[in-house]
Order: sequence, then structure tokens, then C-alpha cells
Amino acid sequence: MGVRKRQMAERLKEEKAKLAFAKLNNCPTSPRKMRLVADLVRGEGVEKALAILRFNQKEASKRLEKLLLSALANWQAKNEDADIESADLFIKEIKVDSARMLKRLRPAPQGRAHRIRKRSNHVTLVLGARNNAVS
Repeated sequence: MGVRKRQMAERLKEEKAKLAFAKLNNCPTSPRKMRLVADLVRGEGVEKALAILRFNQKEASKRLEKLLLSALANWQAKNEDADIESADLFIKEIKVDSARMLKRLRPAPQGRAHRIRKRSNHVTLVLGARNNAVS
């Protein structure tokens, strides 16, 4: 059983070498607004995704573009000898989770107060290579 676990660990390590990821934590945008933009680029190639994000008017697209460029730089640091064009990179996984919520009070009529929830999110972006001959 120890041999099988070791083989699985080696296989996972090889698969992880092909992947690169970047995380954006505590982004002050609501998760729903961020998911709208994330759904546009999920599964797309890197060049096409960058073009979509660059010309999208939503504020979340600027943050995702920066995150995608960071993931691309992480991939290049992992695979120094490989070429980006020959690797045919794509967005394998993009996940938007809710983060902490800041709770504020807004004055309301007749001396009451309404609670405002300022939402934020965490984004995880994973790049994968369609071409397996990356090494």
C-alpha cells in the first residue's frame, strides 16, 4: 500500500507541474458581480480571455485581468524552458467564493437603522496546458 501511495503522489506532482494558479483574496466586490465576469472566461484560451477581460466594462474584469496575468507569470516561472504559445494555455478552473462581510448601519426614517452588508470575495484561477509536451 505504501508503494501505491507513493506512485499517486508522484503522479499528482507531475500534474501539478503543468498547472499554475493565482489567488485573489478579500477583493471588495460582491461575489455575484465577480461570477458574472468569471463565467465569461471559464474554459477559454489565455489570449482570448485576456481580450474578453480587457474590453469588458465591468470593474471586476480589471481585477480578473490582473489575476490572469499573475497566473501566467507563475506558469512561466514554473516552466522556464517552455513557450507559452506552444503550451496552448487555457483557464482550467476559476472559482469565486464569498469572503468576509463588513456590516455597516445606514440611517433610516423614524430613528431606525438598516444594516448594509458590504460583501467581498476570494477568486482562485488555475491555468492548464492543452499540449502535454510542455517539458
